[in-house]
Amino acid sequence: MTAVTTLGLLEMKARGEKITMVTAYDWATAKLLDESGIDILLVGDSLGMVMLGLDNTLAVTMADMLHHCRAVSRGAKRAFLVGDMPFMSYQVSVEQALANAGRFLQESGMHAVKVEGGREILPAVEKMTANGIPVMGHLGLTPQHMHQLGGFKVQGRTQDAAQNIRESALALQDNGAFALVLECVPQTLAESISRELTIPTIGIGAGPGCNGQVLVFHDLVGLYDRFTPKFVKQYAQIGTVMRDAVQNYVRDVKDGSFPGPEHVFK
Repeated sequence: MTAVTTLGLLEMKARGEKITMVTAYDWATAKLLDESGIDILLVGDSLGMVMLGLDNTLAVTMADMLHHCRAVSRGAKRAFLVGDMPFMSYQVSVEQALANAGRFLQESGMHAVKVEGGREILPAVEKMTANGIPVMGHLGLTPQHMHQLGGFKVQGRTQDAAQNIRESALALQDNGAFALVLECVPQTLAESISRELTIPTIGIGAGPGCNGQVLVFHDLVGLYDRFTPKFVKQYAQIGTVMRDAVQNYVRDVKDGSFPGPEHVFK
C-alpha cells in the first residue's frame, strides 16, 4: 500500500474523498488500525484520559507523548502519523515549540504534530513549518483550554465566536498548517470553513461537511465508559466482550477446568 502523505491528503480533499483519522496509543492497536485502512493515526493527548486514567489532558507530558508515539510508529506502515503536542510544550516560546516539535519527528517517528489554538500560536506554527515540521491545527473545542472555555462546550455559536474561528482557520492555513481539526462547532460553520480552506478539515462533533472525521479509538469500539459524547458512534462494545472473556477465565481457573488436558505438556 502507498503511504499517506500531506500531499496525498490535499489530493483527497481535491477529489472529494473523505479522510479517516483515529487515535492510537500502542503498537498492537496501531498495527490493527493501519491494516484496516485508516488514513491518519493521531497519538492524541487524550491518552491521559483513556490510557492513564487522568481527568483531563492537562497533566500529559512530553515524556508520555513520546513514549506512546514511539510504540505507534512501530506498528503503522501506511497511515500518516500525527503526534499531539501536550499542554505547555509549545506555548512558552517559539524556540521551545520548535525544539519539542522536532522531537516528535526525530525521536518518535511521527510525520507531523498537532497544536491547539488560533492566532496566539501563529508564530510557533510558522517557525515549525519553515523548518520542515508539518503542523495540523485544532480549533473549536480545544481540550487544553477547558478551564478557559468553562468546560467541554460547543464553540462558535455566536457570530463573533464563529468569525474568530473562521479567521483563525485562515490564519493557520496561511502560516503553513497542512490540515485542521474542527471540534464541537456548529455544522454550518464547519461546512463553510471547509469550503473556504484549501487544506483539509477533520471534524469531530462538527458534522459531515468536513473533509474527514476523527474519533478516539476507545470511544469508537466501546472501551471508554466514563461518558459518551453526542458526536460519538460506537461501532462495537469491546469492553463488554473483554470483561466477559476475563470473567470466563476466572471461572475456569477457580473451578479447575483450565488448564485442561489440551493445554499441558507430556
